[in-house]
Amino acid sequence: MTTLNSRVPEGPIKDKWTLYKDKINLVNPANKRNIDIIVVGTGLAGGSAAATLAELGYNVKAFAYQDSPRRAHSIAAQGGINAAKNYMGDGDSNYRLFYDTVKGGDYRSREANVYRLAEVSGNIIDQCVAQGVPFARDYGGLLDNRSFGGVLVSRTFYAKGQTGQQLLLGCYSAMNRQIARGKIDMYNRHEMLDVVIVDGKARGIIARDLITGEIERHSAHAVVIATGGYGNVYFLSTNAMGSNATAAWKIHKKGAFFANPCFTQIHPTCIPRSGDYQSKLTLMSESLRNDGRIWVPAKIEDAKAIQQGKLRPTEIAEEDRDYYLERRYPAFGNLVPRDVASRAAKERCDAGYGVNATGEAVYLDFASAIERYGKEQAKIHGIKNPSKEKITELGEGIIEAKYGNLFQMYEKIIDENPYKTPMMIYPATHYTMGGIWVDYNLMTTVPGLYCIGEANFSDHGANRLGASALMQGLADGYFVLPYTIGDYLADDIRTGEISTDLPEFEEAETKIKEQLEFFINNKGTHSVDYFHKKLGKVMWDKVGMARNEKHLKEAIQEIQEIREDFWKNVKVPGNLNEFNQELEKAGRVADFLELGELFAKDALERKESCGGHFREEYQTPEGEALRDDKNFAYVAAWEYTGKPSEAIMHKEELKFKDIELKTRSYK
Repeated sequence: MTTLNSRVPEGPIKDKWTLYKDKINLVNPANKRNIDIIVVGTGLAGGSAAATLAELGYNVKAFAYQDSPRRAHSIAAQGGINAAKNYMGDGDSNYRLFYDTVKGGDYRSREANVYRLAEVSGNIIDQCVAQGVPFARDYGGLLDNRSFGGVLVSRTFYAKGQTGQQLLLGCYSAMNRQIARGKIDMYNRHEMLDVVIVDGKARGIIARDLITGEIERHSAHAVVIATGGYGNVYFLSTNAMGSNATAAWKIHKKGAFFANPCFTQIHPTCIPRSGDYQSKLTLMSESLRNDGRIWVPAKIEDAKAIQQGKLRPTEIAEEDRDYYLERRYPAFGNLVPRDVASRAAKERCDAGYGVNATGEAVYLDFASAIERYGKEQAKIHGIKNPSKEKITELGEGIIEAKYGNLFQMYEKIIDENPYKTPMMIYPATHYTMGGIWVDYNLMTTVPGLYCIGEANFSDHGANRLGASALMQGLADGYFVLPYTIGDYLADDIRTGEISTDLPEFEEAETKIKEQLEFFINNKGTHSVDYFHKKLGKVMWDKVGMARNEKHLKEAIQEIQEIREDFWKNVKVPGNLNEFNQELEKAGRVADFLELGELFAKDALERKESCGGHFREEYQTPEGEALRDDKNFAYVAAWEYTGKPSEAIMHKEELKFKDIELKTRSYK
């Protein structure tokens, strides 16, 4: 085991980034024209990085497995993006955003990276407004903000429930400008299957054309991975079906350390699972918790009656409802962080108070907000003694303006009108805070290999606050990587074009072809999804919202058995040299079957509870997470040595100089 060097610059935290930028090496415009950069993934992190690097003059090759960067999973982000603009005048600042993020991550993130994130957050909003992103505005025409979980200010900029889509369109427009100029070569429907290391440096990738099946070699002076998180290791998650961990796992196997894989977020406001036939879960934005009140019946007999379809939620009197988040966390109420809200919902459902047929759902009720907004609107419009019906009509109009598309989506899926009947929600796998270890420059442990956005581990610790994913992705892509990568590339101005005829490219391509041929030729008996579902069930049951030593050891053993069975009995129909989605999935699930084991191993080694990692053995008498700062205030970065079970842990000690390390409380 070694202690990792995060390369955090010296000096006061508020000056680190400024002073660092003043001293880094630069590449002049003429030399940038001779340097190639590969960007894998074109969501908000990868798309913003590709656009900015091309704008600076580098030659960029961008890869997306979708048919267009517009289809990146960033488009699914709903609620908003954080920035410390203090437009609401409620006391926000860079320091408060920094503090909230470190506290929200349960003190398991790197201070310097988080402060930099807060520092550049305001620039992101200015950039996106300049691109035409239609952020919501208040009555005076200024950008509006709403609140999200884990904070006491309103700092979230939003575009109804479509923020990710609008931000991605802005990013995509910037990319298109560079594609038209010839500075970005866009490779749609291409999947990276390996990274190529030459003389210890990342010098290219092996990719598969997903339409023709052709295996291609692509070289560059640096490689940037921006392929999102690994939530689909659970099979059922809020991620798009195609979201995968292959790029991240392949670079891990080539020397990039994988950090904190057990830090995975369970989102509290998702549409509950309805049956084993489902292939994914649907997210309802956390922004709904601004106005929705979460409750379950206070009486067990009422809960049982609802589960049996004998009672409607609207028939339960106010005094017979348990608004359990407001009861347990009076200071933050329904706006506690995601991990806290998720565990609280699980606790109520495990106790028998769930409100759907499976017993795995709680209510998100907008009746109070509709009445409040309705009365306010009646006064604004000079309506005296408005009827209850008029109040409801006016209130529903405000809710529709704020969350309309989310309510439509819910009604289409559940076939119930959420304006009249409370929504049903339940936690589901969502975001991954763990990921590839990177230093302050966003470089992995492999020189020339960078990782940005959700694919890295750097900013969120053990729990991500809502609306911070888009902030980190765009911060990395627009304002951090373009500086730090230049410092590295300054040594490559005389290198010239990297040849793809090198033996390292040949070796990597041969191994990829061998694996693909194995999948096609293996005469197994079970589909890829059969194994993915088995893995997902083990992960959810034993490495999910609550974990313990017994279940984690069982999970490791069971995942190893599933993986062994997979390589013996997987069946992949179709051919190599064609569009073959089962072949795509086979490679991705093979990687999940290794990542899942490391995930459980990491959770077993971390003998504490923090953020999204809740070990049942380590909790307070009130059932809250119990950290062990003496023994576990570090980043666990795993080195691949051949098998997940044989991975070696390296530690980056976390030091808190600007924030007091203390028990996280939202009461």
